[in-house]
Amino acid sequence: DMSVIDHFEQVTDKDGAVMARRIAKEEGLFCGYSAGSCLQGLLQLSDRLKAGDLAVCVFHDHGSRYVGKVYNDQWMMERGFLDVKTFKDIVNARAGKKLITLAPTQTVAEGVELMKKYDIEHLPVLQDGIPVGSISEVGLFLKVFNNPEIKNKPVGELLEAPYPLVDFQTPVEKLGTLMSKENGAVMAKDDQGNFHIVTKYDVIQSLAK
Repeated sequence: DMSVIDHFEQVTDKDGAVMARRIAKEEGLFCGYSAGSCLQGLLQLSDRLKAGDLAVCVFHDHGSRYVGKVYNDQWMMERGFLDVKTFKDIVNARAGKKLITLAPTQTVAEGVELMKKYDIEHLPVLQDGIPVGSISEVGLFLKVFNNPEIKNKPVGELLEAPYPLVDFQTPVEKLGTLMSKENGAVMAKDDQGNFHIVTKYDVIQSLAK
C-alpha cells in the first residue's frame, strides 16, 4: 500500500556503493549494494529528524553478491565511483618540495649528510638529469659499518638500482605493488619534465588518509 509511504529518498548509485564499502571497512559488516543505499538515504534525511526520533535502518542484502562489483576496485573505478589517489596527488600534497638528488661524483658522506638534513632514506642518483642509480639508508648501513672509509668514495662506485619509473598518474595502489624490500621507492616525471619520488612511507600515509 503506497499510501502509507510519506517520502522516497533518492540515492545515487555511486553514493550507495561507496557507503556499502564504508560499512564493511568501518563497521565490519559485509553488506550489499542496497544496504549501502539504505544507510546513505538515512544520512541524507538527517536534517528531517529531530531529537528523540527513532530511526530504523534495515540491512537486507549480503556482500557476497557484490564481490565482483561494489567490492572490486576496478569495477568501481570504471564507473567513476572510486576517487583514486595517484602519484601526482602525493606530489601535489608536498607543496612544491624539490627532489633531493646526488651526482655520481659526490661522496657517500655527502649523501649521508643530505639524508640527515632532509630526513629522507632514499636518494636518486642523476647524471645529466637522467637517473642512473640510487642510494638508500638501508643499503649504505652495512657498507659503511663494515668499512667506514667508504664514506669518502663517490656514490657512483656504490650505486643501487635506479628506482622504477612510472606514469605521473599511476594509482597509489599500483605503486605499492612496485615496491619491495630491495626497492623502497618509485619515480615519475611531471608535465614539465621534472622528476619526483614516492616512497613506501608516502604510499602508506596516502592510503591511511
